[in-house]
Amino acid sequence: MTFFDPPTTPGRVKAKICGFTDAEEAEKAIALGADALGINFWPKSKRYLSLADGLPWLRPLAGTVTRIGVFVNATEDEIAATLDSGAIDAAQLHGDESPEQVSALIERGYHAFKALGVKDHTMLERAAEFPGETLLLDAWAPVEYGGTGETMDWALGREAVTRWPDRRIVLAGGLTPDNVGDAIRQVHPFGVDVASGVESGIPGRKDLDKVAAFLEAVREIG
Repeated sequence: MTFFDPPTTPGRVKAKICGFTDAEEAEKAIALGADALGINFWPKSKRYLSLADGLPWLRPLAGTVTRIGVFVNATEDEIAATLDSGAIDAAQLHGDESPEQVSALIERGYHAFKALGVKDHTMLERAAEFPGETLLLDAWAPVEYGGTGETMDWALGREAVTRWPDRRIVLAGGLTPDNVGDAIRQVHPFGVDVASGVESGIPGRKDLDKVAAFLEAVREIG
């Protein structure tokens, strides 16, 4: 399964809910209509889930949702091993990885894409260097790698969509049930990604009412 492939609905904006650590919450998010789940395999993340803990419940979800592993400066072999385990369908590289590192995974037949924090046009220019049909744009943070709750400059997201119409631009950064509709109207992304915006107040634990509201807001627009 490639990124956001069936069983999602073609032609509408796709929704990725990121940072799951609980199997029951993940299953309920799928039932609510999430197109993709994000699992953070970076040990320093406050939403970290080890492969050993996640594999028993992630593997049975195959074919029901796109399962995306989030990695930060992991080695190629570490990422490949996680993909080979059957826990995830695709790798989101959210650290300081180079275009060559993304290419190496793609050339091995894996589904991998880069996530970039952007705050200006110079950073957006760097995005063009990365291979793959999918590109995730997030709010820039000087120390952290995503999941900050900071809002990205949507004008930069719109510029990316306009410049690269053949790429799947996924918008992240500070999205919530209250603002995701406006974000979609302004940016026209392929997909949207949320983590802290649908949490219960505890990193890695979801408020399912917020998840439902977020997905409904996406459906109303997209």
